[in-house]
Amino acid sequence: MKLLLIEDNPPLAHWLTQILRENKFSVDVASDGEMADHVLHTENYDVVLLDLMLPKMHGKNVLRRLRERHNAVPVMILTASGSIDEKVECLGAGADDYLVKPFEVRELVARIKVLIRRQTPDKAAEIHCGDLSYDSNTRQFAIAGKTLALPAREHDVLEILMLKQGKTVSKNALVNGIFNLSEEPSADAIEIYISRLRKKLEPSQAAIMTLRGLGYLLKQKDDS
Repeated sequence: MKLLLIEDNPPLAHWLTQILRENKFSVDVASDGEMADHVLHTENYDVVLLDLMLPKMHGKNVLRRLRERHNAVPVMILTASGSIDEKVECLGAGADDYLVKPFEVRELVARIKVLIRRQTPDKAAEIHCGDLSYDSNTRQFAIAGKTLALPAREHDVLEILMLKQGKTVSKNALVNGIFNLSEEPSADAIEIYISRLRKKLEPSQAAIMTLRGLGYLLKQKDDS
């Protein structure tokens, strides 16, 4: 899962980035409003964490411009302001959640997972594709109840396919979903991860299908 953290305090941004990466999130950081607005024009994210008091462009304007582009990515406001009026204004402008600094990291991570889960079809904590299951709370996979341990990149690819189960996911979407701005994206690497995942899913009822020219689809093997 890929997050954009928009925060102008370098020590706080660094600390949050480390914490979120320890929780298996891919994180990009924007340090001012203009940079955030530009990145949100070009990149796709699962959740945006947005500070309000930003240099160059206020966080409310970043949010307003994002929604004017009909971008529905979930946005969580992270701010030191506990004003009810400001909270109501931000939620009315299109924010999905509002968390006041200082906050507990466990609560932040839990709220991020809730925002991601809201995007799944049935909004359930556990998702199934045959006997392949994914627990959105622990972000762990299992086959027939037995934990499926995966390297980070393979986990990220399968997570995207599982959350988009039944829908075709393009190679570009997978590239954008697992590589952050500081890394060199590789479409060839996606093919390697898919190949490895297919072998690991052989004992399961789930399979990754290739739709030529379109992308990849996770589905049950016995689906017609």
